[in-house]
Amino acid sequence: NVRVATGAPDTRNKILTEGKWVTHGILFDVNSDKVKAESYGSLKEIAGVLAENADLKVQIVGHTDADGDAAANLDLSKRRAASVKSALVSEFKIDAGRMETDGKGAGQPVDKNDNPAGKANNRRVEFIKK
Repeated sequence: NVRVATGAPDTRNKILTEGKWVTHGILFDVNSDKVKAESYGSLKEIAGVLAENADLKVQIVGHTDADGDAAANLDLSKRRAASVKSALVSEFKIDAGRMETDGKGAGQPVDKNDNPAGKANNRRVEFIKK
């Protein structure tokens, strides 16, 4: 018997070769920009890539689902991206000057916003190579 294990997508490869890494693993409470403790694994993963590639600069972009007011979602997505940057600086000692932040609110959906699974797909954080 042979068992083949497949791992999660290689963060290093995604951001260095494709220029972008998208994660649904950085979590927040509803209408909050406070990074939840369950996000540590994803944060550690991107922090490792940044630590190993000292010249890598990224833009951190927050995205929300379409529930609620568009202006509030845009503000929330920007605050969430800033919170991710802050966590990478405080927890993992990544230089703040290597990261910039932005938020798109619900303006760039990757799925429909008419069901819970689609909404969850749209709530994400993207790291874009600069």
